Amino acid sequence: MPDRAFTHLDPLGRARMVDVTPKDPSHRRAVARGRVVMTPETTSMITRGSISKGDVLAVARVAGIQAAKRASDLIPLCHPLLVGAVLVNFRIEDRFVEVEASVETVDRTGVEMEALTACTVACLTIYDMCKAVDRSMVIGDVTLWEKTGGRSGTYRRDGDPFADEFDA
Repeated sequence: MPDRAFTHLDPLGRARMVDVTPKDPSHRRAVARGRVVMTPETTSMITRGSISKGDVLAVARVAGIQAAKRASDLIPLCHPLLVGAVLVNFRIEDRFVEVEASVETVDRTGVEMEALTACTVACLTIYDMCKAVDRSMVIGDVTLWEKTGGRSGTYRRDGDPFADEFDA
């Protein structure tokens, strides 16, 4: 990894918001994934729609979309962006729900934080809606999977950070 200065610190080491005004807007996209590990009974209840609080995945999807739009309100040095699109999708397996959040914009800085925030809040919402039946749930490994656009170009994660962790 190249030696890079911390961009969010001024020469005296104080926090600052990076100046992105000289940059040209460009299309940017980021994808984040995370998992909520739970008992097979809980995933079955989510699939059957029998969680008493309602449609877990529908609520988690809306929560993730709202969160992407509010990332700069939650993360102090995150730039407010005009979010162009947010998709939140789910994959249900026997012992977990995987959340994938994709965010796009045309702006001067990337949407990694928005994708990670959307994914995290969707996971938290799943936990909140299911905690009455399964307090042992674990939210795990929220990870940036891909980002495109901007000066640094494309990044794609190699391999599966969840491999062997949940599928053993």
